[in-house]
Amino acid sequence: MKNLFLTALLIPLFSSCQGEEETITSDQSIKTEIMYTMPEESAPHEGTWLQWPHQYQYGMDYRNDLDATWVAMTKSLTESEKVHIIAYDDTEKKRISVLLEKAGVSLSAIDFKIYKTDDVWVRDNGPIYVRDKDKQLVIQDWGFNGWGKKAAFGNCNTIPSQIAADQKTSIVDLNSVMINEGGAVEIDGNGTLMATKSAILNSNRNPGMTQQQAESIFKMYLGATNFIWLEGKAGREITDMHIDGFARFGNTNTIVTMNENDLLYWEVPQKDINTLYNSKDKNDKNYTFLKLPLSKNDVVTTYGKRLGYKGSYVNYYIGNTVVLVPNYNDPNDAVANQLIQGLYPSRKVIGIDVRNLYANGGMIHCVTQQQPK
Repeated sequence: MKNLFLTALLIPLFSSCQGEEETITSDQSIKTEIMYTMPEESAPHEGTWLQWPHQYQYGMDYRNDLDATWVAMTKSLTESEKVHIIAYDDTEKKRISVLLEKAGVSLSAIDFKIYKTDDVWVRDNGPIYVRDKDKQLVIQDWGFNGWGKKAAFGNCNTIPSQIAADQKTSIVDLNSVMINEGGAVEIDGNGTLMATKSAILNSNRNPGMTQQQAESIFKMYLGATNFIWLEGKAGREITDMHIDGFARFGNTNTIVTMNENDLLYWEVPQKDINTLYNSKDKNDKNYTFLKLPLSKNDVVTTYGKRLGYKGSYVNYYIGNTVVLVPNYNDPNDAVANQLIQGLYPSRKVIGIDVRNLYANGGMIHCVTQQQPK
């Protein structure tokens, strides 16, 4: 049955891959060829994608509470790259334009797209830009089902195909191959992929899929040949413990994470902490670690709601000349910002107030998606 599963999973895509063939042997080993590679986040950007908060799913207060964070991100990013803003409709586009102009943001740096969305998490539902064998950028459209059908996803799942059509960019349709959110995987730009099984190999996304099958897919479509698998924790917030909340590749030889006590606070299993701290790259070399603190205090929103838990600084975003770091109006904001600044000396670290966004389950990396040059 596993061989049949793999055949059904992979063969349809080879029809569009110039005749390349995948081999399945009797011992279930999988030989696949790398067809695409994903540039790391710090590679030069053409721009950054944002899905702007709107009132049509969760109401006016939700939208209004988040606007300031989106304005701050946009203003910071337009210093050195285009910002592609997805607005729900023309009315929202006009409203957003007014907000940006009031904040002193030149609309010449903004590329508006009118697409209906369910929510703001473009990292998870948006386009994944990769390079093909000819080094040309293409868009991959991985399946998105609202983190295991926990939230509305019909509108957001169409975003990559709409962008590809508008940009006249080739698209690789992976909807029938794997459900995979962008925040569920981290790549080091040198062949290593890091992920949690609780998000990828979860029956609410990819029922019946094995680790070996997932690795075959990631090798072919993201260029990964070395894998760091953490068990994760199913049911740990809506994403089933995405990797980008607590462990990131800062560059090809650095993992950005937390100290052991903070990882335990984040509910990362002890076995995963051991695996993470002993991770090796594709050349069997140890990574350097940058360990960021959690916020010192429980996060309190701008409208006075105490969330009852601390915030992570790991979920930052690397722009062309800036690094946007989640901040919480907390004493550890300055500590985390300074540590991250040391990792990216040629970029300017900018703290972005994410308190209201964090109340809805995410931070900076979760709501940004890079488009490489």
